[in-house]
Amino acid sequence: SCKVFFAKDPLKIVRAQGQYMFDEKGEKYLDCINNVAHVGHSHPYVIHAATKQMELLNTNSRFLHDNLVQYAQRLTATLPEKLSVCYFVNSGSEANDLALRLARQYRGHQDVITLE
Repeated sequence: SCKVFFAKDPLKIVRAQGQYMFDEKGEKYLDCINNVAHVGHSHPYVIHAATKQMELLNTNSRFLHDNLVQYAQRLTATLPEKLSVCYFVNSGSEANDLALRLARQYRGHQDVITLE
């Protein structure tokens, strides 16, 4: 039930930098699949910020922390008033699950249509 993207000639990716990924032979591939389009792989600013946060606390958003509130305030300050609520999730799957639960709660319906 889980399909490999390159079943006939699988890639073994060993590192990435910027918008590129590299296989075990050093071959370079443009990464058009992963969620790195905004800043790329191994971006120094992101590495520094992540390291700084992990030195302080490395947990998920289930627990209260001032950084979550501060980030939500900074983010919503850039958006229209109608978009003043933030939901922090860990992945696209969690985001989809939450969106379905919110829609079901709001509309009172359980039906879903999806496209493959």
